Amino acid sequence: MFIGIANVAKRERNRGAKQLDALMKELAIPLRTYIEDFPNKKYLHPYEKSLVELTLGDGNYEEVLGKVEALRKKVVSVGKEHASICAKSLSKREAGERLSEGMKKLEEIFLREGKVVDELLNIAKILRAMPVVDLETPTLCLVGAPNVGKSSLVRLLSTGKPEICNYPFTTRGILMGHITFSYQNFQVTDTPGLLRRHDEDRNNLEKLTLAVLSHLPTAVLYVHDLSGECGTSPSDQFVIYKEIRERFSNHLWLDVLSKCDLLEESPVVYVTEDVNCDDYELAKYRKMGPDGALCVSVKSEMGLDELKSRVHKLLGSQFMKIKGNQEKLEVCG
Repeated sequence: MFIGIANVAKRERNRGAKQLDALMKELAIPLRTYIEDFPNKKYLHPYEKSLVELTLGDGNYEEVLGKVEALRKKVVSVGKEHASICAKSLSKREAGERLSEGMKKLEEIFLREGKVVDELLNIAKILRAMPVVDLETPTLCLVGAPNVGKSSLVRLLSTGKPEICNYPFTTRGILMGHITFSYQNFQVTDTPGLLRRHDEDRNNLEKLTLAVLSHLPTAVLYVHDLSGECGTSPSDQFVIYKEIRERFSNHLWLDVLSKCDLLEESPVVYVTEDVNCDDYELAKYRKMGPDGALCVSVKSEMGLDELKSRVHKLLGSQFMKIKGNQEKLEVCG
């Protein structure tokens, strides 16, 4: 009789320990899979890394992954601990109680901390909705202050109809088009306008523009608007332009003066500007933009053929530049 009771107890404690172990694995293995399916941010392309930070906030991606890993470790630890306790039960009743206690403990952990899994799945949903940008294709990046006419030029230059790329951190879509010539495909993208302020004061839209310039193989088409219509004074545009031109001096570059059909003989001067400014370079910029700038107008079609021709040459040079850099890397490798 005692042998029978002992065998029942052994069977029940083994069954309980196995059930707890199975439940622990059922919970922990998917958590490990979630973590493994998310790329380590340090291995992302710099542009992708910037988008993750702009979309989720700096450090939030790693924080949520860290919480999921902590939850996984806790589930494994508690599951093993209670399986071990159950395996030492001296009776069938005790084994049943230890099994119930272990299952209840694992359930409590998930009720208390399992919401982090929802956070991770939400991150996955957000990242899946991000626009896909070819990180290797030569890209023409239109840059300038807000409302200077960049989007209109993207539509004009694109071989087909540009796509509207929606980023999670803005309700405004960013135009992404393509230019095809000489059997080669190029990207052409609008970027959010830059304001005259320090980097620490920039919003996520402006930071997106800087990320494109910093991390994608871009040639720059910088758009200036001296017509008075864009809302940013020529003086402020001049300051922004000088900063960006100096900061990204290694980029191939083309300056364009937009809305030239609206320009009058005398330059537009905002009430906030110093008309008697002694800065010759600024005074010159107010009248005709930077040296070598191409005057264009989408409305009157002024300079558009010349613009397309120059853009093709610029992208051809950008293609050769990228190819040369790749060959250097192969030699060094």
